[in-house]
Amino acid sequence: MSLFLGATLRRLPQRPFRPRLAVAAIEMIGARSLGVVMLAATFTGLVLALQGYSVLVRFGSENLVGSLVALSLTRELAPVLAALMVTARAGSAMTATIGNMAVTEQIDALKSLAVDPVHHLAVPRLVGCVVSLPLLTAIFSLTGVAAAYLFGVSVLGLDGRDFMSNVRSSVAWSDVSIGLWKSLIFGVVIAWIATFRGFGTWGGALGVGRATSRTVVDTAIVVLCGDYVVTALLSR
Repeated sequence: MSLFLGATLRRLPQRPFRPRLAVAAIEMIGARSLGVVMLAATFTGLVLALQGYSVLVRFGSENLVGSLVALSLTRELAPVLAALMVTARAGSAMTATIGNMAVTEQIDALKSLAVDPVHHLAVPRLVGCVVSLPLLTAIFSLTGVAAAYLFGVSVLGLDGRDFMSNVRSSVAWSDVSIGLWKSLIFGVVIAWIATFRGFGTWGGALGVGRATSRTVVDTAIVVLCGDYVVTALLSR
């Protein structure tokens, strides 16, 4: 897997670069994942507001719900949950697409036509993931905070000005940068594992299903474990 990632990164600056394939990957990975990401962000923000209020109200600090929601989303939940949503929706699709090409010998056909399959298939998907994940993470955070704000003001009776004031005062650029760095790393991980499993698919339709499930499980484990490692390194 390390050799495959190195081969993919070496081909990034090589020509010909196919912008249409990169744009198509961004559309498939980013734009088509927007709905499920915003849906997950909405209910995550609602749960954080509800649980945070039920705990903070015991200490008379219910006005800090905005800070709790914003920091939780920006630093941790937004990059992790956005990566998991993209893995389930787009990562599995990437593996299935490339895996189907592998078992039907379409990749061998590309090689016979002097077309580098890694440059043609893996590089655009890597670019698509790296571009899409930070944008989806930012949208996740904004949607979650907006949902928590509406719920807190309309249902919990919180003061809207205090809510947004605490959000602005508590979230620093270092918190935002940690979330964005995580999303960049997770974007590389999703494209790396999905394309690697796709190229290594064998055994017909059963093999495609096996590779797809392995992609989802492996990526989820790496994202969850990597979240701790990245947090420990960037928080020093």
